Amino acid sequence: MTFRGSLRARTYAAGAALLLALSACGGTPEAEPSPTTSASAPSTSAEPSPSDVPSSSSPAVAKPGTVPPPWLGTRVLKEDAEGYGIAGPTPKELRNRAWTLPDMIPMLPGDGFTAEVDIAPDEVIARSTWVPGCPVSRRELAWVRMTFWGFDGARHTGEMLINARVAEDVVGVFRQLYEARFPIEQMDITTKAALDAPPTGDGNGTGGFVCRPSVGQTSFSQHAYGLAIDLNTFQNPYVKGDRVIPELARWYLNRSRRAPGMIHPDDVVVHAFADIGWEWGGDWNSLKDYQHFSENGT
Repeated sequence: MTFRGSLRARTYAAGAALLLALSACGGTPEAEPSPTTSASAPSTSAEPSPSDVPSSSSPAVAKPGTVPPPWLGTRVLKEDAEGYGIAGPTPKELRNRAWTLPDMIPMLPGDGFTAEVDIAPDEVIARSTWVPGCPVSRRELAWVRMTFWGFDGARHTGEMLINARVAEDVVGVFRQLYEARFPIEQMDITTKAALDAPPTGDGNGTGGFVCRPSVGQTSFSQHAYGLAIDLNTFQNPYVKGDRVIPELARWYLNRSRRAPGMIHPDDVVVHAFADIGWEWGGDWNSLKDYQHFSENGT
Protein backbone atom coordinates (compact mmCIF):
# COMPACT_ATOMS: atom_id res chain seq x y z
CA MET A 1 0.00 0.00 0.00
CA THR A 2 0.99 3.64 -0.31
CA PHE A 3 1.94 5.41 2.90
CA ARG A 4 0.94 9.07 2.90
CA GLY A 5 3.12 11.58 4.72
CA SER A 6 0.38 12.93 6.96
CA LEU A 7 -1.53 12.35 10.17
CA ARG A 8 -4.61 11.18 8.30
CA ALA A 9 -4.73 7.97 10.26
CA ARG A 10 -5.89 9.96 13.27
CA THR A 11 -8.10 12.44 11.42
CA TYR A 12 -10.83 10.51 9.65
CA ALA A 13 -11.91 7.62 11.86
CA ALA A 14 -15.20 9.17 13.01
CA GLY A 15 -17.43 8.38 10.01
CA ALA A 16 -18.69 4.85 10.68
CA ALA A 17 -18.96 5.37 14.42
CA LEU A 18 -20.88 8.59 13.85
CA LEU A 19 -23.54 6.81 11.82
CA LEU A 20 -24.07 4.46 14.76
CA ALA A 21 -24.31 7.41 17.12
CA LEU A 22 -26.89 9.24 15.05
CA SER A 23 -29.02 6.18 14.49
CA ALA A 24 -28.91 5.41 18.20
CA CYS A 25 -30.10 8.87 19.20
CA GLY A 26 -32.59 9.32 16.37
CA GLY A 27 -30.71 11.90 14.33
CA THR A 28 -29.60 15.44 14.96
CA PRO A 29 -31.23 17.37 17.82
CA GLU A 30 -33.36 20.34 16.90
CA ALA A 31 -31.88 23.80 17.17
CA GLU A 32 -32.40 25.55 20.50
CA PRO A 33 -35.71 27.47 20.41
CA SER A 34 -35.82 31.19 21.00
CA PRO A 35 -37.41 32.38 24.27
CA THR A 36 -41.20 32.74 24.20
CA THR A 37 -41.61 34.78 27.38
CA SER A 38 -40.86 38.42 28.11
CA ALA A 39 -40.31 40.65 31.11
CA SER A 40 -43.88 41.99 30.95
CA ALA A 41 -46.46 41.32 33.70
CA PRO A 42 -48.08 37.86 33.70
CA SER A 43 -51.40 37.41 31.91
CA THR A 44 -54.60 37.57 34.01
CA SER A 45 -56.41 35.26 31.61
CA ALA A 46 -58.06 32.27 33.25
CA GLU A 47 -56.69 29.96 30.58
CA PRO A 48 -52.91 29.60 30.26
CA SER A 49 -51.40 30.40 26.89
CA PRO A 50 -49.80 27.54 24.95
CA SER A 51 -46.34 28.88 25.73
CA ASP A 52 -47.10 28.57 29.47
CA VAL A 53 -47.90 24.86 29.24
CA PRO A 54 -44.91 22.50 29.43
CA SER A 55 -44.90 19.88 26.73
CA SER A 56 -43.87 16.38 27.73
CA SER A 57 -43.27 15.58 24.06
CA SER A 58 -40.79 18.42 23.42
CA PRO A 59 -37.33 17.02 22.62
CA ALA A 60 -34.49 17.82 25.00
CA VAL A 61 -32.08 20.38 23.63
CA ALA A 62 -28.48 19.18 23.69
CA LYS A 63 -25.83 21.47 25.09
CA PRO A 64 -23.75 22.97 22.25
CA GLY A 65 -20.67 20.89 21.56
CA THR A 66 -22.04 17.67 23.07
CA VAL A 67 -23.56 16.19 19.90
CA PRO A 68 -21.57 15.73 16.66
CA PRO A 69 -22.87 17.54 13.58
CA PRO A 70 -24.53 15.25 11.03
CA TRP A 71 -21.83 15.98 8.46
CA LEU A 72 -18.90 14.91 10.66
CA GLY A 73 -16.44 12.80 8.69
CA THR A 74 -18.24 13.28 5.36
CA ARG A 75 -17.09 16.64 3.98
CA VAL A 76 -14.01 15.92 1.88
CA LEU A 77 -11.61 18.84 1.63
CA LYS A 78 -9.88 19.92 -1.54
CA GLU A 79 -6.25 18.86 -1.49
CA ASP A 80 -3.12 20.89 -2.12
CA ALA A 81 -0.16 19.72 -4.22
CA GLU A 82 1.20 17.70 -1.26
CA GLY A 83 -2.07 15.88 -0.62
CA TYR A 84 -3.10 17.81 2.48
CA GLY A 85 -6.58 19.23 2.93
CA ILE A 86 -7.21 22.92 2.26
CA ALA A 87 -9.24 24.31 5.14
CA GLY A 88 -10.33 27.64 6.53
CA PRO A 89 -11.42 28.51 10.08
CA THR A 90 -12.83 25.90 12.41
CA PRO A 91 -16.61 25.53 11.96
CA LYS A 92 -18.55 26.69 15.01
CA GLU A 93 -19.93 23.16 15.47
CA LEU A 94 -16.39 21.90 16.13
CA ARG A 95 -15.42 24.52 18.69
CA ASN A 96 -15.63 23.50 22.35
CA ARG A 97 -15.92 19.95 21.05
CA ALA A 98 -17.06 17.67 23.86
CA TRP A 99 -18.81 14.53 22.63
CA THR A 100 -17.78 10.89 22.78
CA LEU A 101 -18.56 8.48 19.94
CA PRO A 102 -20.01 5.00 20.59
CA ASP A 103 -17.63 2.28 21.72
CA MET A 104 -16.71 -0.11 18.92
CA ILE A 105 -15.82 -3.04 21.20
CA PRO A 106 -17.66 -4.53 24.22
CA MET A 107 -17.41 -2.82 27.58
CA LEU A 108 -14.81 -4.34 29.89
CA PRO A 109 -16.19 -5.66 33.20
CA GLY A 110 -16.11 -3.75 36.44
CA ASP A 111 -16.87 -0.17 37.38
CA GLY A 112 -13.40 1.40 37.43
CA PHE A 113 -10.28 1.35 35.31
CA THR A 114 -9.76 -2.01 33.62
CA ALA A 115 -7.26 -3.12 30.97
CA GLU A 116 -6.56 -6.33 29.09
CA VAL A 117 -3.32 -6.91 27.16
CA ASP A 118 -2.70 -9.73 24.66
CA ILE A 119 -0.46 -10.37 21.68
CA ALA A 120 -2.51 -9.02 18.77
CA PRO A 121 -4.61 -11.80 17.22
CA ASP A 122 -4.91 -12.35 13.47
CA GLU A 123 -8.27 -10.60 13.11
CA VAL A 124 -6.98 -7.47 14.84
CA ILE A 125 -3.83 -7.34 12.71
CA ALA A 126 -5.99 -7.82 9.60
CA ARG A 127 -7.98 -4.65 10.30
CA SER A 128 -4.93 -2.59 11.24
CA THR A 129 -2.37 -0.85 9.02
CA TRP A 130 0.24 -3.57 9.54
CA VAL A 131 1.66 -5.06 6.34
CA PRO A 132 4.87 -6.98 5.60
CA GLY A 133 7.66 -4.43 5.50
CA CYS A 134 6.54 -2.46 8.54
CA PRO A 135 9.48 -1.88 10.91
CA VAL A 136 7.94 -3.97 13.70
CA SER A 137 6.79 -7.56 13.40
CA ARG A 138 3.16 -8.38 14.01
CA ARG A 139 4.16 -10.56 16.97
CA GLU A 140 5.71 -7.52 18.65
CA LEU A 141 2.36 -5.70 18.75
CA ALA A 142 0.10 -5.93 21.79
CA TRP A 143 -3.66 -5.56 21.58
CA VAL A 144 -4.72 -3.38 24.50
CA ARG A 145 -8.31 -2.86 25.57
CA MET A 146 -8.90 -0.40 28.36
CA THR A 147 -11.51 1.85 29.87
CA PHE A 148 -11.50 5.64 29.65
CA TRP A 149 -13.68 8.59 30.60
CA GLY A 150 -15.70 10.14 27.82
CA PHE A 151 -16.70 13.77 27.43
CA ASP A 152 -20.16 12.56 28.46
CA GLY A 153 -18.88 11.75 31.95
CA ALA A 154 -19.36 8.03 31.40
CA ARG A 155 -17.07 5.00 31.40
CA HIS A 156 -16.12 3.74 27.94
CA THR A 157 -13.93 1.00 26.47
CA GLY A 158 -11.45 1.45 23.62
CA GLU A 159 -8.61 -0.43 21.99
CA MET A 160 -5.19 0.24 20.55
CA LEU A 161 -2.16 -1.54 19.16
CA ILE A 162 1.12 -0.73 20.86
CA ASN A 163 4.57 -2.25 21.00
CA ALA A 164 4.34 -5.13 23.49
CA ARG A 165 7.54 -3.99 25.19
CA VAL A 166 5.84 -0.80 26.44
CA ALA A 167 2.26 -2.05 26.80
CA GLU A 168 2.22 -2.21 30.59
CA ASP A 169 3.74 1.27 30.86
CA VAL A 170 1.10 2.66 28.50
CA VAL A 171 -1.66 1.03 30.51
CA GLY A 172 -0.25 2.78 33.58
CA VAL A 173 -0.49 6.13 31.79
CA PHE A 174 -4.12 5.64 30.89
CA ARG A 175 -4.88 4.47 34.42
CA GLN A 176 -3.69 7.88 35.62
CA LEU A 177 -5.80 9.65 32.98
CA TYR A 178 -8.84 7.61 34.01
CA GLU A 179 -8.35 8.45 37.66
CA ALA A 180 -8.05 12.14 36.73
CA ARG A 181 -11.18 11.81 34.51
CA PHE A 182 -9.34 13.28 31.55
CA PRO A 183 -11.90 13.00 28.70
CA ILE A 184 -11.29 11.12 25.45
CA GLU A 185 -13.57 11.15 22.39
CA GLN A 186 -12.67 7.73 21.02
CA MET A 187 -9.90 5.16 21.31
CA ASP A 188 -9.49 2.94 18.28
CA ILE A 189 -7.18 1.10 15.90
CA THR A 190 -6.41 2.85 12.62
CA THR A 191 -7.48 0.86 9.58
CA LYS A 192 -5.93 0.73 6.11
CA ALA A 193 -9.03 2.43 4.71
CA ALA A 194 -8.68 5.32 7.17
CA LEU A 195 -4.99 5.70 6.36
CA ASP A 196 -5.71 6.18 2.65
CA ALA A 197 -8.97 8.10 2.99
CA PRO A 198 -9.36 11.60 1.50
CA PRO A 199 -9.06 14.40 4.06
CA THR A 200 -12.05 15.66 6.00
CA GLY A 201 -9.95 17.35 8.67
CA ASP A 202 -12.41 16.75 11.51
CA GLY A 203 -11.42 13.43 13.13
CA ASN A 204 -10.43 13.14 16.76
CA GLY A 205 -8.73 9.84 17.47
CA THR A 206 -6.60 8.43 20.26
CA GLY A 207 -4.35 5.51 19.39
CA GLY A 208 -0.89 4.10 18.93
CA PHE A 209 0.36 1.92 16.07
CA VAL A 210 0.06 3.26 12.51
CA CYS A 211 2.46 2.00 9.86
CA ARG A 212 3.27 5.28 8.09
CA PRO A 213 6.12 7.77 7.64
CA SER A 214 6.52 10.87 9.76
CA VAL A 215 4.70 13.93 8.44
CA GLY A 216 6.47 15.29 5.37
CA GLN A 217 9.20 12.64 5.52
CA THR A 218 9.99 9.24 4.06
CA SER A 219 11.34 7.61 7.23
CA PHE A 220 8.97 5.68 9.46
CA SER A 221 7.19 7.47 12.27
CA GLN A 222 7.54 6.19 15.83
CA HIS A 223 3.90 5.15 15.43
CA ALA A 224 5.09 2.53 12.93
CA TYR A 225 7.12 0.94 15.74
CA GLY A 226 4.22 1.07 18.18
CA LEU A 227 6.24 3.48 20.31
CA ALA A 228 4.10 6.62 20.03
CA ILE A 229 0.58 7.64 20.98
CA ASP A 230 -1.64 10.47 19.72
CA LEU A 231 -4.32 11.72 22.10
CA ASN A 232 -7.46 13.70 21.17
CA THR A 233 -6.00 14.82 17.86
CA PHE A 234 -8.57 17.56 17.21
CA GLN A 235 -8.17 19.33 20.55
CA ASN A 236 -4.39 18.88 20.23
CA PRO A 237 -3.42 19.45 16.58
CA TYR A 238 -0.12 19.22 14.77
CA VAL A 239 1.13 22.58 13.48
CA LYS A 240 4.15 23.53 11.43
CA GLY A 241 4.06 26.91 9.74
CA ASP A 242 0.73 27.13 7.93
CA ARG A 243 0.18 23.37 8.09
CA VAL A 244 -2.42 22.26 10.65
CA ILE A 245 -3.57 18.64 11.08
CA PRO A 246 -6.45 17.94 11.50
CA GLU A 247 -7.05 20.72 9.02
CA LEU A 248 -10.22 22.09 10.66
CA ALA A 249 -8.68 22.30 14.15
CA ARG A 250 -7.24 25.82 13.90
CA TRP A 251 -9.48 27.05 16.73
CA TYR A 252 -7.44 24.87 19.09
CA LEU A 253 -4.14 26.52 18.15
CA ASN A 254 -4.91 29.05 20.87
CA ARG A 255 -3.34 27.03 23.65
CA SER A 256 -4.46 29.50 26.31
CA ARG A 257 -7.89 27.88 25.97
CA ARG A 258 -8.78 25.45 28.74
CA ALA A 259 -11.32 23.43 26.79
CA PRO A 260 -11.88 19.80 27.85
CA GLY A 261 -9.57 17.28 26.20
CA MET A 262 -6.73 19.74 25.59
CA ILE A 263 -3.21 18.94 26.77
CA HIS A 264 -1.19 21.63 28.55
CA PRO A 265 2.33 21.78 29.99
CA ASP A 266 2.58 20.27 33.47
CA ASP A 267 -0.91 18.76 33.36
CA VAL A 268 -1.79 15.16 34.25
CA VAL A 269 -1.25 13.92 30.68
CA VAL A 270 2.26 15.32 30.32
CA HIS A 271 3.22 14.11 33.80
CA ALA A 272 1.79 10.63 33.24
CA PHE A 273 3.81 10.12 30.07
CA ALA A 274 6.89 11.68 31.68
CA ASP A 275 6.59 9.06 34.43
CA ILE A 276 7.40 6.36 31.83
CA GLY A 277 10.09 8.45 30.16
CA TRP A 278 8.07 9.56 27.12
CA GLU A 279 8.31 13.06 25.69
CA TRP A 280 5.61 15.43 24.42
CA GLY A 281 5.48 16.94 20.93
CA GLY A 282 4.11 20.12 22.47
CA ASP A 283 7.62 20.83 23.77
CA TRP A 284 9.23 20.74 20.32
CA ASN A 285 10.71 23.92 18.83
CA SER A 286 10.62 23.56 15.03
CA LEU A 287 6.97 22.47 15.12
CA LYS A 288 4.30 21.61 17.67
CA ASP A 289 2.61 18.23 17.80
CA TYR A 290 0.31 18.72 20.77
CA GLN A 291 -1.32 15.29 20.42
CA HIS A 292 1.90 13.29 20.25
CA PHE A 293 3.89 11.38 22.87
CA SER A 294 6.77 9.02 22.06
CA GLU A 295 9.41 6.96 23.78
CA ASN A 296 12.39 8.53 21.98
CA GLY A 297 10.98 12.06 21.74
CA THR A 298 10.44 12.08 17.95
